[in-house]
Amino acid sequence: MRTLLLLLALLPPIFLMYRVYKADKVEKEPVGLVLKLFLLGAVVTVFAGLIENFAGKLIRIILFEKSFAYRIIFNFVVVAWSEEGLKHTVLKRISWRRPEFNYRFDAIVYAVAVSLGFAAFENIGYVFSYGFYNALGRAVTAVPSHCVFGIFMGYYYGVAKYCAVRKSWRKESIYQFLSLLVPLLMHGAYDFTAASAGSGLSAMFLIYIVVIDVVALVMVGRMSRNDSQIREEYDEQQRRWP
Repeated sequence: MRTLLLLLALLPPIFLMYRVYKADKVEKEPVGLVLKLFLLGAVVTVFAGLIENFAGKLIRIILFEKSFAYRIIFNFVVVAWSEEGLKHTVLKRISWRRPEFNYRFDAIVYAVAVSLGFAAFENIGYVFSYGFYNALGRAVTAVPSHCVFGIFMGYYYGVAKYCAVRKSWRKESIYQFLSLLVPLLMHGAYDFTAASAGSGLSAMFLIYIVVIDVVALVMVGRMSRNDSQIREEYDEQQRRWP
């Protein structure tokens, strides 16, 4: 039974990682680099859990756990910030200066690897604590959502790299900020609606998941078809407009 639960916890993130990796049509990223990002994403799950546990206890001193204010602060400020912030830190420290980071879609592969590594380790904890049906539920909710957060993080992170190559430092800073802010807000909205599902937001939670999954799917398809090399694109522009 424990082997089955482990498989149920790991197969969804591994499958999604494979699908995103396969969507990188032009130049595949080194497996070692992707695996490193995936594993480090799993490692920071521990630190995120410690932050959330400590911060949650502090907030509960002041606010009632089921109050609206608590759910907003805990889900958007504590959980989303700690998890997406740690993912983003790993992403930038490991991939930003890598010579392999030369196509726009690379950023999505890297960010998704970190996010799904995080989701895989987190999933193991939930599945072993709550069992088979929890594994099935998370396979179609939490795990794909972590993937979606990674896709949006990677999209803006790739634009930031595009701007950095062109020495557009102000735009790079803006898109670096967006590569953290957008997934943070999306993650916060996911956790808030999930935590409020018993308050009549169950339908909103399901609609939200479907919408972000569809948008991310369209985004990956479009980016995969229209991928281009960042440096060559810049050099081509320089030749046209010296």
